[in-house]
Amino acid sequence: MSSKQSVTVIGLGPMGQAMVEAFLAQGHQVTLWNRTASRADALVAKGAVLANSVEEAVQANELLILSLTDYDVMYGVLDPASGVLAGRVVVNLSSDTPEKTRAGSRWITERGAVHITGGVTVPPSGIGHAESKTFYSGPLAAFEKHKATLEVLTSTDFRGEEPGLAALMYQIGMAMFWPSMVSFWQAIALAEANGLKAADILSHANDTFAAMPNFLGFYASRIDAGNHEGDVDRLAMGLASVEHVKHTIGDAGVDTSFQAAVVELFRRGIEAGHENDSFSSLLEILKKPAA
Repeated sequence: MSSKQSVTVIGLGPMGQAMVEAFLAQGHQVTLWNRTASRADALVAKGAVLANSVEEAVQANELLILSLTDYDVMYGVLDPASGVLAGRVVVNLSSDTPEKTRAGSRWITERGAVHITGGVTVPPSGIGHAESKTFYSGPLAAFEKHKATLEVLTSTDFRGEEPGLAALMYQIGMAMFWPSMVSFWQAIALAEANGLKAADILSHANDTFAAMPNFLGFYASRIDAGNHEGDVDRLAMGLASVEHVKHTIGDAGVDTSFQAAVVELFRRGIEAGHENDSFSSLLEILKKPAA
């Protein structure tokens, strides 16, 4: 029998299945529950145990891993097991907003359990790899107790005890990821309109994204210092550039709605008086208004 910590995994979508595979590969005993029980068949064949009910799954182990669509789903799944949650450590790796995460954490703790928020930064294929990362927040003592088990899934980046912090870090990443990928789709659409394929621009796209850390580091330090000086770039120049991009896209007959939003943001910056400032001054347009 394995001496490693046993764990319950609730939710067997692609991410949940990858997590169970990782635990089994490292010799952990795993209890499963999923609304569609048949999703557990292949995992049971590899040694996992399928609980007959969510209550049974919760009672099986101290450590519960949730891999669900969002926190609203969590309530529906765990409500029947509310009476047996006390004493458990619930690591919720479901995605949601920081506010909904805080509310979910209160719901769990009100029922006598400990809630740890997790924000997984990789797709299912990244589970089980030390170079992958998951943000965590919640009670430090509980996190430290189960850290070694959680690191079977990915490396861990603990951000503090406030439950919304891990969700915030995850959503910050998504705020960058989705627009970046949409920009790649737009680039492909522009390429195809000019007789090129995605493969023809891939190396150029990779070079463009590979240069981004230099820009991020340069501007982050200046922004933290409150410096939007137009000594390296100016917003007026940036507006001309993004307009050229929009016109190029439009001339090719490609949808310009995404780029139009970028152009509009630059124009708002000009109207706010930042014409001669760095385009980092757009941050002042994006910020939450002062109370």
